Amino acid sequence: MNTERLQRILQKLKEKNLSQMIISDPLAIYYLTGRLIDPGERLLALYISQSGNNRIFINNLFTVPEDLGVEKVRFSDTDDSIALLAEALTPGEALGIDKIFPARFLLPLMERASASSYVLSSVCVDEVRACKDEEEKEKMRASSRVNDAAMARFREMVHEGVTEKDVAAHMLEIYQELGAEAYSFPPLVGFGPNAANGHHEPDDTVLKDGDCVLIDVGCKREGYCSDMTRTFFFRKVRDPKHKEIYEIVRKAVETAESMLKPGVPLCDVDAAARKVIEDAGYGPNFTHRLGHFIGLEDHEYGDVSLANHNVAQVGNVFSIEPGIYIEGEVGVRIEDLVMITEDGCEILNSYPKELSIIE
Repeated sequence: MNTERLQRILQKLKEKNLSQMIISDPLAIYYLTGRLIDPGERLLALYISQSGNNRIFINNLFTVPEDLGVEKVRFSDTDDSIALLAEALTPGEALGIDKIFPARFLLPLMERASASSYVLSSVCVDEVRACKDEEEKEKMRASSRVNDAAMARFREMVHEGVTEKDVAAHMLEIYQELGAEAYSFPPLVGFGPNAANGHHEPDDTVLKDGDCVLIDVGCKREGYCSDMTRTFFFRKVRDPKHKEIYEIVRKAVETAESMLKPGVPLCDVDAAARKVIEDAGYGPNFTHRLGHFIGLEDHEYGDVSLANHNVAQVGNVFSIEPGIYIEGEVGVRIEDLVMITEDGCEILNSYPKELSIIE
């Protein structure tokens, strides 16, 4: 058990007047124990409490290290696992529950009146995970270094006659050659008008001269995700307006990144990038938030949007990804991952953002 991370979560619970919590999210359990378990339909629950009576409830089916840093309560498919869980709780006190704890377990637990009340408290875990520790920071850097190297390889696959599917088909192999274990999300490859579709899936569209080439990709390395988007043009820029759009998006990225430091409201970061695009006359064509938090998952709790008035904190890692999308014509998005440092931010992607034409 990672005691430092556990103590940070317990402090968050204390601030909400909670003495105990059940964590069922496998990635949150991995975050604390270093062991990833996919329980399927079976109960998996990590019980934590201010009293230190921490236990993990785990089916006999699953193999875990002998010393997991927390007491293990084992059960079989024929045991009453809810009864075992109920016995561990402190009666008469509120119980924190995470957002993915299945109703098939929660409702029987509630019927036993095992706690005075049940409180959704995922935020106590999510806010801690949003501030990466030193080990996580290095893993995020390493994952983005692989993504930078991969983007250079992906660019080389863009040539006359290629389809979006052709490019996407070889991406996982390249990632694995570079030391990653998997995608962090399915790759997005869009040529020409397809790039204006924010989440276009690669299809049989054949590349044409003058097409923009939008590549939005990420990988997992040691469990941590990367995410980056670059937009290229094939052989030429078909319309001077497309070059103008590209430079507006690049200015929006650089404007947002230049203001990042601890204490900056995330809504102000979104507003600054959005203003660049709005002032150029393309406000309605920027159709999504500026960024999302990232770590063990590609999209984690927290975002960079007009609705989020929280401030940037040291250890936050999130995307900055403005875009302009002209339906049926062109789409440009440029995305970096950034990490908030003590005095500013570290841009995790070094792959160039200048307009690039693939010959």
